[in-house]
Amino acid sequence: MLRKKSISLILLFGVSVSIFAQTVKTKNKKSSSSNACLAMPSQDKSPALNVLNSKLQTCCSTPVTGFFRDGRCDTGPSDNGIHVVCAQVTDAFLQFSKKNGNDLITPFPAFGFVGLKAGDKWCLCAARWKEAYEAGVAPPIVLESTHIKMLEFVTLDVLKEHALQPK
Repeated sequence: MLRKKSISLILLFGVSVSIFAQTVKTKNKKSSSSNACLAMPSQDKSPALNVLNSKLQTCCSTPVTGFFRDGRCDTGPSDNGIHVVCAQVTDAFLQFSKKNGNDLITPFPAFGFVGLKAGDKWCLCAARWKEAYEAGVAPPIVLESTHIKMLEFVTLDVLKEHALQPK
């Protein structure tokens, strides 16, 4: 009985992945970019604010980031990871994240994920950024592109200390 249930779950998961992959492939046909990432279902959202209480700005479009894969660190009810921190990742952070179960370095071509390298901007989960902060490896962030929800995790002063300085 257990084997039958396991096979059923594997088949169900396989069908779900196949349907999701086909949806992503269809959506990405419009884009010739090799940096296209997973497309998340769109949701109705009110205009998002950043930690400075102004309009949330785009974080990055190459590689495209954000829970909704629109380049912004916006969030919604289905974003369990709360991907609201626009960070410029560093080697130290990427290694920390990989060591803690979230490998952002290795490409995942089946989902159009090219992998990140130091210097790339990416919408990080609020809790992961806070963990990195507590471990002394938090990457610098773009305040204008970091969602106001991040203030539920750390203070604005902490975020300002880690603000990416303009070149």
